[in-house]
Amino acid sequence: KTVHFVTREISERKDFFLKMFSIALPVVVQSLLNNSLSFVDTLMIGQLGESSIAAVALANQMFFLISLLFFGVTSGSAIFLSQYWGARNETDIQKVLGISLSIAGIGALLVALASFFFPRQIMHIFTTEETVVRIGISYLKIVAVSYLFSAFSQIMATALRVIGKAKIPLQVALVSLSLNAVGNYLLIFGIGPFPQWGVAGAALATAVSRLIEMLALLYIVYRRHPVIAIRSRQAFVWNKKFVLHILPTSLPVIINEIFWALGMTTYKIAYSRMGIEAIAAINVAESIGNLFFVVMMGVSNATLIMIGVKIGEKQVPLARLYARRFITTAFLVGIGMGMFEFFFAPVFAQFFNIRDEVRQLAIYCLYINAALLPIKSLNMVIIVGILRSGGDTRYSMFAEMFGVWAVGVPLAFFGALVLKLNIYQLYLLLGMEEVSKLVLGMYRIKKGTWVNDLTELH
Repeated sequence: KTVHFVTREISERKDFFLKMFSIALPVVVQSLLNNSLSFVDTLMIGQLGESSIAAVALANQMFFLISLLFFGVTSGSAIFLSQYWGARNETDIQKVLGISLSIAGIGALLVALASFFFPRQIMHIFTTEETVVRIGISYLKIVAVSYLFSAFSQIMATALRVIGKAKIPLQVALVSLSLNAVGNYLLIFGIGPFPQWGVAGAALATAVSRLIEMLALLYIVYRRHPVIAIRSRQAFVWNKKFVLHILPTSLPVIINEIFWALGMTTYKIAYSRMGIEAIAAINVAESIGNLFFVVMMGVSNATLIMIGVKIGEKQVPLARLYARRFITTAFLVGIGMGMFEFFFAPVFAQFFNIRDEVRQLAIYCLYINAALLPIKSLNMVIIVGILRSGGDTRYSMFAEMFGVWAVGVPLAFFGALVLKLNIYQLYLLLGMEEVSKLVLGMYRIKKGTWVNDLTELH
């Protein structure tokens, strides 16, 4: 009996890690591709000077805002999609997709219209430097349309991951991002017969590549995976009982991501009060630092889906066991990525065409980010993965909002305007946001009240 138990335990652990890798690895590679493209974009645009780096960084705050709405919608939908997939409830899977596409599409349209018609006013939120504003306007007016394409792509990609087809979004993204990189090179610098459009060329390449990505995903979904292909208006017909079942769990996730994004944008406003050098340094640091954060994104995606499916299958003890394993995995991943970032920070920073003093500021910020990565990794898995998979979204929203708005934002302006810290000192101070979230998240996990079965209407 003991041998049988040990053998079964080993087999179960093997299944767990194989499943985790099958979900996490494609997400990691896709996120790495996305962040690598962001890195290459910044590198190419960096050849045009610090004003162009700052302009694109600030203009992209609009995509950052809408992408966090997308992340909120896809995270909220993934909670229900994973539990409904575990329960094999295909009708409600379609309805969840209908709600998700409606919310993300309307949000994308509103932000796209604002970016197209009011780009100057948007840029003036972040800076009064006229050169930076002018460059940012040329970027925003073109890239705005791509927000709509991204809305549909991200929801379809999430649904594919939930049903075990995580490789498809990766393969499509590989093609799309390759086209984007080539388009950037041709249109930023005017290679061959192509016009030299600078940052406007980068915006056009982004818009075209996102359109291709959306069309490819829609084609594959409708040809091969009918369970997530909306073919009837019934997916957009929701009775009051269904809506009131979905929204109390999903809405806190969307609100969470929007206000987290606003918090990060508020940080940028605090940074901008410190001058172009600070903006350029933090943008370089974040474009590099994001390369080391992708593994955590993959693990948190796997956490949300795998635990959600187990809850949908009514295997709650196994869901709790998965939660403990994911916490351990997150901590080890954070340490590994942090060490890698710390040692290679100076190497990556050398690629950018910036002054030595700006480069040194960016390196210091990277060192600080590396030290915080284990804590950030735990927070990602606990708040975005475990708590949300169990439908405990109101508490996860509270933990995130407290960290950002009660700790981070006040410290950002206090450090920048009162203490007059330099950019890396301020970045270190803002690490208190992550510490506060970790305390709140671990408390909830230990309390054990985060598991909720959402597959049945009440």
